[in-house]
Amino acid sequence: MYLQPKRSRYKKVRKGSLPNLELKSTKLKFGTIGLKSIQSGTISAKQIESARQAITRKTKRKGKLWVRIFPNLPITKKPTEVRMGKGKGSVSHWAVKIGKGKIIFELCGITLATATAAFKTGGAKLPIKTKIIL
Repeated sequence: MYLQPKRSRYKKVRKGSLPNLELKSTKLKFGTIGLKSIQSGTISAKQIESARQAITRKTKRKGKLWVRIFPNLPITKKPTEVRMGKGKGSVSHWAVKIGKGKIIFELCGITLATATAAFKTGGAKLPIKTKIIL
């Protein structure tokens, strides 16, 4: 199963707006190399898991990987061919809003070349532009 909160205060939340610039978690905290967003957007739990799997496969499960984001935003969707009105749709998946400059993944314990290759494939799975930082 994908990442999602065990419980939340509200079942459905309003859309809100995208953070333009991230002020917190813009520096490496755990690892020696990281994947940083250079664009704001929403990332679904499926995309986070897909990127995580790609990174762990490339690193051959060596080193330690930290996922610095967690999908805590419920995204709702109405079924197709449903008339207007009749309330908000049911929760289809979970996502996280990312601001520009936020660290998404961190790695340590592997060579720089391996980590760079892993983050390139992992970053390709995400819907936003990313860059590798040291």
